[in-house]
Amino acid sequence: MSTNAAPTSPPAFPPALAADQIHALRDMAVDWSLAHGLVIRALGSGPDGKSALSHSAVHAPIALFPSPFPKAGFEQARRLQPVFNTLVHEITKDSGFLSEVMDGIGDVDPFTSRLYSIYRRQLAAGLPAQSISLGVHRSDYLLHKASPTTPPTIQQVELNTIASSFGCLSSLTTGLHQYLSSKTDFYNKRDNPSTFDIVPEALPANGAREAIAGGIAEAHREYVKQQAADAEAVVVMVVQPGERNAMDQRWIEYELIERYGIKLFRRTLAEMHQSGSVSSERKLVIQTFNGPRPVSVVYFRAGYGPSDYPTDAEWSARSLIESSIAVKCPTVAQQLAGAKKVQQVLALPGQLERFLPAHDAALLRTCFTGLYSLDAGTAEGDQAFAMALKDPLKYVVKPQREGGGNNVYQADIPQFLQSLAPNERAAYILMELIEPPPMRNVLVRQGEVIQDAEVVSELGIYGIWVANGDHVVKNEAGGHLLRTKVASSHEGGVAAGFAVLDSPLLY
Repeated sequence: MSTNAAPTSPPAFPPALAADQIHALRDMAVDWSLAHGLVIRALGSGPDGKSALSHSAVHAPIALFPSPFPKAGFEQARRLQPVFNTLVHEITKDSGFLSEVMDGIGDVDPFTSRLYSIYRRQLAAGLPAQSISLGVHRSDYLLHKASPTTPPTIQQVELNTIASSFGCLSSLTTGLHQYLSSKTDFYNKRDNPSTFDIVPEALPANGAREAIAGGIAEAHREYVKQQAADAEAVVVMVVQPGERNAMDQRWIEYELIERYGIKLFRRTLAEMHQSGSVSSERKLVIQTFNGPRPVSVVYFRAGYGPSDYPTDAEWSARSLIESSIAVKCPTVAQQLAGAKKVQQVLALPGQLERFLPAHDAALLRTCFTGLYSLDAGTAEGDQAFAMALKDPLKYVVKPQREGGGNNVYQADIPQFLQSLAPNERAAYILMELIEPPPMRNVLVRQGEVIQDAEVVSELGIYGIWVANGDHVVKNEAGGHLLRTKVASSHEGGVAAGFAVLDSPLLY
């Protein structure tokens, strides 16, 4: 399936199977998912019908077939990830750069403003609270096809520096597709010999679960070495109350205890406010059933959007954690480094070179798409504003925060932009819309089959970074995520209900 020359388009796909074959694959896929923990919590029947049940689960939404993805683009994305990891680290060391960028949006984006206030208080207090840094990042890409005769290339959608989810369930999805291939050949060898063959060798290994847990364990070990008296230290995962995607998170907990003997405790920000404390030595301490325990690492799977901070108590908890010497993943500085405004500024000429050697900067630019400031009263911002109003179908407007469902697309852009006060435009950036070539697949959600759907896929590469000061302990690409959505849907979040979990089938 793979040749020396880059193919200009994927082979015909998926196999044309009979309805009974599709249903047989569906049943095997659902059972495998339930048996192996490829699941999310079921929704309850509360007033809103959206409450997650603590005692019931359903299979995660999945693609029945792995989706073709060019091998060259996949390998390029993996090569880029350690450079992106380094970039985030270098940005967090440059308070002048972060201040330049954030000063322009703090007054018009209340959420980013609160984060930035914590960052400034930390700066005013002197040196960073902890020299050990841990990053669990994910860089997301869509394919872009410039013309029918050119091979598709990857273009970056965003770089996530907080709560990069689905690493564990994505690893399991790879296992699911390997199982279906080994068990059935997807019926395409025996019954459909002319169709694109799906073989396990074309499904790249996916060690995201091991990589994420391994990064946390490495940071924990660095902390224990630094604080010799804290052999009883534990890891805290900050989570949302009623989290549906808890099993994706639990796999990290299980990997830590089974492989490394490290205990992880789940806490919401509200719970951290109630029972977390910082000692006179600035050690973060939580209460457990076995008494107080020092915290080595705080790994955030919440805290990325305004809804995670409904009261001042949650903001107080975030400030408390930031002021401690626990290793934070991310620090507030790392979270700010993932803001869309930072992404847009880094695309300007000469900006990457502030942080990276010229060769690495050039390497990252190979995946950049058009990114523009919307700041009112600036030549670039006013020009981009006019471009978006004139030809909105070419663009997407993005806010600073993470999480699905926040972007404004195409025909909705003019009304949205014209509703903003001039100073509010600084809270958004304009991005050229990446339009990947559509494919077809069969999607399965809660046992229901969406047959022969026209879909597009978004590739995410996880990045693991551990350092003590400028001594790099670990810097690597760590597994991948493929999310596939119906082509007519703009958003791509699985947790937000827009997409399904998938695996890349390299060609």
